[in-house]
Amino acid sequence: MTASDTTRGTALLSDPLRNRGTAFSRRDRAELGLDGLLPPAVETLDEQADRAYEAFLGYDKPLNRHIYLRQLQDTNEVLFHRLVTRHLEEMLPVVYTPTVGEACRRFSEIYRRPRGLFLSYDDRHRFREILRNRPHADVDVIVVTDGQRILGLGDQGVGGMGIPIGKLSLYTAIGGIHPARTLPVLLDVGTDNEELLADPHYLGTRRRRVTGDEYDELVELFVSAVEAELPGALLQWEDFATAHARPILTRYQDRLLTFNDDIQGTAAVALGALTTATEIAGGSLSDQRFVVLGAGSAAVGVADMIRTALHEEGLSADDAVSRFWFVDVDGLLLASRSGLTDEQRTYARDDDEVGDWDGDGAPGLAEVVHRVRPTVLIGLSTAHGAFTEEIVRDMAAGCERPVVFPLSNPTSHAEADPADLARWTDGKVLVATGSPFPPLRIDGRDVPVAQANNVYVFPAIGLAVTAARATRVTDRMMVAAARAVGRCAARSAPDDGSPAPLLPPLGRMRDAAREIALAAALAAVEDGVAPKATEDELRAAIDAAQWTPDYDD
Repeated sequence: MTASDTTRGTALLSDPLRNRGTAFSRRDRAELGLDGLLPPAVETLDEQADRAYEAFLGYDKPLNRHIYLRQLQDTNEVLFHRLVTRHLEEMLPVVYTPTVGEACRRFSEIYRRPRGLFLSYDDRHRFREILRNRPHADVDVIVVTDGQRILGLGDQGVGGMGIPIGKLSLYTAIGGIHPARTLPVLLDVGTDNEELLADPHYLGTRRRRVTGDEYDELVELFVSAVEAELPGALLQWEDFATAHARPILTRYQDRLLTFNDDIQGTAAVALGALTTATEIAGGSLSDQRFVVLGAGSAAVGVADMIRTALHEEGLSADDAVSRFWFVDVDGLLLASRSGLTDEQRTYARDDDEVGDWDGDGAPGLAEVVHRVRPTVLIGLSTAHGAFTEEIVRDMAAGCERPVVFPLSNPTSHAEADPADLARWTDGKVLVATGSPFPPLRIDGRDVPVAQANNVYVFPAIGLAVTAARATRVTDRMMVAAARAVGRCAARSAPDDGSPAPLLPPLGRMRDAAREIALAAALAAVEDGVAPKATEDELRAAIDAAQWTPDYDD
């Protein structure tokens, strides 16, 4: 850093992207008007990270650790990302799920400094003007939410901003997207959360949620503003309610560079873990029978991606659909049920299939598992404990290595505890969860529980589209990313001959992200949504695009 830089003194220390704190050299301090503004010691970045880590450990509650990291991010972005990348597995649950859920719930209470853009319904006709107020001109990735369906916590209103902020931190820490080229956005359309509406300190618009045509108008005005001001930026939709998530994705996925992580990211990670699980079980994906608990956008998205992979393996469209049985709060999805979306109706079973089953009405989960004898049980219902001992033991009686994925977030909403699943199946279960759980003790050894966190895919997709200059995110790109996740997991098998983990170790995700990004980028080229490039050219572009948290001299 030289004296030719225009920012000096306290203004420089207030810029989190350029502030080096105690790492400013004595020469820097003299030339940039910093003498006397910092303690005398001069530290390296690693020394700063060591000190910051000790401070992190000094907080006993996860929320306090989250607040500390957010303050560090608002002070020194390079140091924040160096710290997180060095301790990724430990800090991921603090930066993001499950702790970010509590941070969203208490957003108005813990709010300190502005980050990102808040776009309110009343300002909808000024969205393009407001986008020009973004802190940095060039943006590669936008994450947007309307705060209506935050994790498993529901409507958090303006507090939902914690999700785009946390998500983009991981785009940077894992994918290597430069922090200055990310933009979190909150669409404030009001809230139907009675506690928030009654809270005198609530920081959002104090009104009921905008719905119907008015809501669709707001989304269209936002997308149009992004197209005008930030053409080519990746727009990721996050934590939108089921009623909006799929229609928004359908409306815009062929119009601009966009994807929905709850639908497509969750699906890709689940497919990656499932690919590894079926290999460990000694079968193939096309051999499986799937029972899915929950029929929201994320659950349907998982099934859609598995169905695409089944089709790639040679199954016809009808055969692929026939492998799925969906159960929600009202029981098995049947063709006679009214109110199903087009996406849900794809998986509805004919009523004649269950005519001789026990009970009246749509069969529940226990009956479906007993009749279908699934090999794979997936939960995206937020129904805590729904995978009961009776259901799991019944499933295990019908297959040698049951695959059970309780994927609901946060931990308090998981359909089962992995330790219970291991006990009920005599250690034969292959499990992946949506939130972190402690290792299982099986046959005298500790077995890590694979966390099917979307972090395995979305940072790599951001890296892929940035490096390959893609104009769309296609289904084949997401399937390619999912299969690459499985390959990365297979390569991390222990040397003692025990099975590979279902997902790659989180601590090595920054390296894995490059391989996953390469697979997605190659698919983008094949699909014609990115300029022609060889594998070597794409690999070089990915390496060049992945930012590393260092102080640039």
